[in-house]
Amino acid sequence: MKRVICQNRSLKNGGLMQDCFTFADDLGPSKIIHVHEPSIGLRAILIVDNVAKGPSIGGVRMAPDVSVEECFRLARAMTFKNAAAGLPHGGGKAVVYGDPKMPKADKERLIRGLAQALRYAEDYIFAPDMGTDEVCMAWVKDEIGRVVALPREVGGIPLDEIGATGFGLGHVADVAQAYAGVSLDGARVVIQGFGAVGSHAARFLSERGARLVGAADSQGTLHNADGLDVTALIDLKQSGRSVVDYADGERLERDAAVGIDCDVWIPAARPDVVHADNVGQLKARLVIEGANIPITPEAERMLHDREVLCIPDFIANAGGVICAAMEYQGATETAALQTIQEKLRRNTQMVLEDARERGILPREAAQAMAETRVRKAMGMRRYSLFSSAPGWV
Repeated sequence: MKRVICQNRSLKNGGLMQDCFTFADDLGPSKIIHVHEPSIGLRAILIVDNVAKGPSIGGVRMAPDVSVEECFRLARAMTFKNAAAGLPHGGGKAVVYGDPKMPKADKERLIRGLAQALRYAEDYIFAPDMGTDEVCMAWVKDEIGRVVALPREVGGIPLDEIGATGFGLGHVADVAQAYAGVSLDGARVVIQGFGAVGSHAARFLSERGARLVGAADSQGTLHNADGLDVTALIDLKQSGRSVVDYADGERLERDAAVGIDCDVWIPAARPDVVHADNVGQLKARLVIEGANIPITPEAERMLHDREVLCIPDFIANAGGVICAAMEYQGATETAALQTIQEKLRRNTQMVLEDARERGILPREAAQAMAETRVRKAMGMRRYSLFSSAPGWV
């Protein structure tokens, strides 16, 4: 298996060229690893961004169109997310080129191959992300053991099953509603990406009196201004079907979710779904980023100028990684949920107060808070971007 480590220098391997300085700054990345094993069809990238606070935690994302740039942006988001959440972990991310809906046997072969290829990247702890789940993490545990978010059957806290990220989004929305001038009781909610995160967010928000009026997945968008039955939609998704198979609603194109009139809009799918070309269509007072990097910086600035409150990803969706980190430390599910509630409510209020007082974007306030914590950790260690994993391979 070809495994190439790139530590802030140019790399050429098998015709692939990656300039590691493209993304490098004084925070990271500490390591870029390209994995290529043609015999099983495995192409993957690991980026460990910063490990000053401890070994990195970051999910394994599977999609046909992942890239080095996306992987780095996600890894940096994890650095800030873990720092903002006060976790003893740095940020990292792995991406695998492939269709997440491939046959289970093929997917298992790729995930197990990736685990073996990264066996000695000890500053990275595997976790699930878009296209992977707790079962995938069980395969990693069987191979190398360095993993979080496992099924209950092997001693884990299954964060997708309990809805850890969606649970956190509900608390973030509860804090943010006053700052955005909306009330969750009766608020119209649209969720773009009705999957593991989005479906649980819908469930927790509906318990607070919110009304789901739009939901989208990879097959399309469903809209009903009178409200959608959240439980029925979740059952539909769990049966392997799409939200557009729901009987009572208007079926729209997949990208139409951004234009549905609502009070709260939650992106919970792919990166950059809101950008300069479509941000003008968004009709909401409050945006809570359930996905990582779902809105481009330019679009976030445009929303801010329109007085739309946007809660940045690494503040809003930290529930999953908090749950994963606590599992790694041997905590219970009850303790993990309590910690998610406490940390996300506190961080949301801190960021929004700072943003309001200084007249800046919430992302700017959040990034300043997270980066300060990372730099303090860096100052307490004999720190180098070059980690202790094996050298050039």
